[in-house]
Amino acid sequence: MKWLKIFVLTGSAVMFLMVTGCENKKINSGTDTDHIDSNLGSDIPIDYGLFCGDECQEALTVQTSFDSIKGKVGLIASGKFPYGLGTERMGQEAANKYFPGMELITGNGNSDPALQSAIINDFISQNVDVIVIDLVEKNSVNEALIHAKEAGIPVITIDRWTPVEVVSLIKAEDVEVGRKAGQHVVSLLEGKGNVIEMKGTEASTTTIDRHEGILEAFIGYPDIKVIESVNADFDEIKAFHMMEELLERFPKGEIDALVSHADVMTMGATLAIRAAGRKGEIAVVSVDGQASALTAIEAGTIDATVAYPIAMPMGIIAAAKVLAGEAIPEFIQLDAPLITKENVSNYINTLGY
Repeated sequence: MKWLKIFVLTGSAVMFLMVTGCENKKINSGTDTDHIDSNLGSDIPIDYGLFCGDECQEALTVQTSFDSIKGKVGLIASGKFPYGLGTERMGQEAANKYFPGMELITGNGNSDPALQSAIINDFISQNVDVIVIDLVEKNSVNEALIHAKEAGIPVITIDRWTPVEVVSLIKAEDVEVGRKAGQHVVSLLEGKGNVIEMKGTEASTTTIDRHEGILEAFIGYPDIKVIESVNADFDEIKAFHMMEELLERFPKGEIDALVSHADVMTMGATLAIRAAGRKGEIAVVSVDGQASALTAIEAGTIDATVAYPIAMPMGIIAAAKVLAGEAIPEFIQLDAPLITKENVSNYINTLGY
């Protein structure tokens, strides 16, 4: 199985969101999006947000009465950046709102695979019925995931994939996300220019797949040159300092674009660009869609970001279906639209981080 995360130098902690049924309604954003599903009976209608399309909704339609679904679910986020904190918050909100018989316990790996493995083992000892996890890295927690499976605990992964067989993976497709970001860079530069790529954590599947997609987008454009590719580890402060150094190494006129794997890093990098007096010189394309990035698009600090939705409430709904003995697909794909100044107003307050 193969599938697969940017911002504010003063301290990032923001957040995010997301099957068809009998009755569809509009959300209050003013966009004509049918994403509220009544499911069955008198259960509270589920709001899946803008990024769970028809196939996603069909895969996650709960056939069982919500009140009858009972069990303990362990939710583990990957880090304490906006996406990870949003995952915890939105997961708890979904469990509280839709599934009164679900006991949700949460943990955060804080970007440390050893810590995340310890949390998995702790959840095994607490006899959870399902684990929903956003992995820190692809391989580093495999042993703990295998222990969970050996204990008979179904595992659902969100955001990042693992070679360990799991019940389901729920996420936007990161190669495609990277490809969209890279294609927009090509468009902005009209097929010619020097590009800095700012990547996340080296062993993260998010980083691996987005990098692949970006490079795919540049195929056929020999005048697009990646002059430096750096790992800022989804860290805003690290991104700021790395960009400072890159701006010193490559003086005015030598960097045409920055493509960043995550808004949290983009925010640090753009602060360095502004501090160096080089705003307007460097096109900036990012990934995620956190609130600060959307504000930056409105202000013209960032040219675009590819939305990467938090897999909630979808991860909690998938866990509820497993508790109810209902089948779910091995992969549930979320939508990842390109957000620019022309359409950014459609996405304000929709991503949850």
